[in-house]
Amino acid sequence: MKAAVIAALVLFIPAGAMAQNPSAQRGLIFARVHCAQCHSTDKVSPSPLKIAPPFRTLHLRYPVESLEEALGEGIVTGHPSMPEFRLDPGQVGDLIDFLKTLER
Repeated sequence: MKAAVIAALVLFIPAGAMAQNPSAQRGLIFARVHCAQCHSTDKVSPSPLKIAPPFRTLHLRYPVESLEEALGEGIVTGHPSMPEFRLDPGQVGDLIDFLKTLER
């Protein structure tokens, strides 16, 4: 089931996103699978959950690299309805690389 979701999401990745490095592409897919139900993962859309900040604004609050430790150890807080999750080191790097693409 998860592989089918990822395959379907890849079909809807904008052409510009396909030009990203492979790590950022994996981060985009991770964000779409695990985060997009609450957070906007693009440069224009509002977040589906109003209290969840769009990912494109995270770098305005702090350097996205500062999220590495929290992502690896497990984010417990974010917005009140955010589930706790822990990423492996590769996923952390991929998600950070993706978040950096939203800074441009």
